[in-house]
Amino acid sequence: MSAPLVIKIGGSTLGAADTTFADVAAMALSGDVPIVVHGGGAEASRWLDLMGIETRFERGLRVTDEQVLPVVVAVLAGLVNKRIVAAINAAGGLAAGLSGADGRILECRLASPDLGFVGEPVAVHPAVLTALTSAGVVPVISSIGYVPGAGPDQLVNVNADTLAGEVAAATGARELVFLTDVEGVRDASGTTLPALTAQDARALVASGVIAGGMVPKIEACLHAATLGVPVRIVDGRAAHSLLSRHERGTAIMPGG
Repeated sequence: MSAPLVIKIGGSTLGAADTTFADVAAMALSGDVPIVVHGGGAEASRWLDLMGIETRFERGLRVTDEQVLPVVVAVLAGLVNKRIVAAINAAGGLAAGLSGADGRILECRLASPDLGFVGEPVAVHPAVLTALTSAGVVPVISSIGYVPGAGPDQLVNVNADTLAGEVAAATGARELVFLTDVEGVRDASGTTLPALTAQDARALVASGVIAGGMVPKIEACLHAATLGVPVRIVDGRAAHSLLSRHERGTAIMPGG
């Protein structure tokens, strides 16, 4: 079986382009079964607000305490995950929803005491993902991992961009595609760059040209590129952006 395509769907693009799920289904039906990783932080924030639970961020990561964790798990591994699964299935594909805790896919350690139950990936165990793609089923993975311990595994919240990079590296993906709400990586003049080396990307981060929420995305791209996985950042709001990805966005190539 050929190396898979890993697709990260950003929470900001969920539902914005109906063709995304049709494109995923079309790929799977053709025998090119992708792996989907998704976010959903905005939806989690909405539910936390409805429940009167404060949302705080440190270094771009959601502080996940004992009140926040159950809501984040329920929203990401439940509501958002199943919406994506249902959309792919309705488009003619066959998808199965998972979190990183299912099949012990995403092993983590606690990232920092001040972040609470936020996981830092230690290892991806891809056996379940390989079994599903071999059977023609699209794995749809939410960004919930686990920390092993003496008792039951501890569920943890994980940055979805980081998870996508880890999954791409562990599965030997031929490409990692980030579907986002921007056209690609821009230089200091605001021009979208068609391609970058890893060295170029690091320079843009160091100079502050790449900033804010794009930084963890670029860091995940660089991690995957370091491990030999080509990466592409594409505007997921555009129709059929997944199938026409090589004509769009910014590619970050391994090496450099």
